[in-house]
Amino acid sequence: MSGQLKEVRNRIKSIQSTQQITKAMKMVSAAKLRRAQDAIVQMRPYAEKLQEMLQNIVSNSEGDIDMALAANRQVEKVLIVAITSDRGLCGAYNTNVIKLAKQTIREKYAAQFAKGHVEVLPIGKKAYEHFSKNGYKVNDRFWQLFTRLTFENVKEAAAVALDGFVKGEYDAVDIVYSEFKNAATQRFKVEQFLPIGKVEPKEGVKQQKADFIFEPEKATLIAELMPKILNTQFFKAVLDGHASEHGARMTAMDKATENAGELLRSLKIEYNRARQAAITTELTEIVSGAAALMG
Repeated sequence: MSGQLKEVRNRIKSIQSTQQITKAMKMVSAAKLRRAQDAIVQMRPYAEKLQEMLQNIVSNSEGDIDMALAANRQVEKVLIVAITSDRGLCGAYNTNVIKLAKQTIREKYAAQFAKGHVEVLPIGKKAYEHFSKNGYKVNDRFWQLFTRLTFENVKEAAAVALDGFVKGEYDAVDIVYSEFKNAATQRFKVEQFLPIGKVEPKEGVKQQKADFIFEPEKATLIAELMPKILNTQFFKAVLDGHASEHGARMTAMDKATENAGELLRSLKIEYNRARQAAITTELTEIVSGAAALMG
């Protein structure tokens, strides 16, 4: 009986130590999430408006000027940008991004993948490790981007896609990431980065041509604006992934702390029952011994 009590006590101590760790990790993730959330919330309206403007320009300038980044050509070579985290302990966050990236390759670019024409640009250690170990063609230059997350560094990663598309090294570039909604909710999505998409007219609504006044001339302005707006879109996706990671980790650690608390309650009940049984047994032995002496 004493051995059973000791085992339960050791389990209780172990779970209490784990619970302290998960509580600390939850607090750290909450602090990081606040900063990451502020960054993406401030960035998103600006990025979305720029993207809308860019799509309108592309839609309304078709045939007017040569726009290399909006060129639709037969898709032979593909770049998939997969944004995960560097560390685990964030629930199914990394698994869902990787699963969606592989699903996109399997369903959308199966023919290109069979020819070896699909390249993965991982951002985050988890994506890099998975795709490297599973036989995918990987560009390993920017997987450590989260260790030095700045717009300038992200712009260098975006340049791989932009320059590669212009040079014909890629005919399509998709970004797979998690769009941040709140701490408990992330939406995993695939976004076409290149070629630049056009505004899709809503059903039953006649599309109106946007009336832009260009200063300086249209070709010069668009050539200058396009890369800058696309860099902003790329940065937004990275910030979304960064905030999603901390939200997922905070939620996972909160749930782990709750589970540890429930387990502790059940173990303490088990410990008290075993202790009560041990005391009852000892009392019974004492009473039996006293009765034998008196008899």
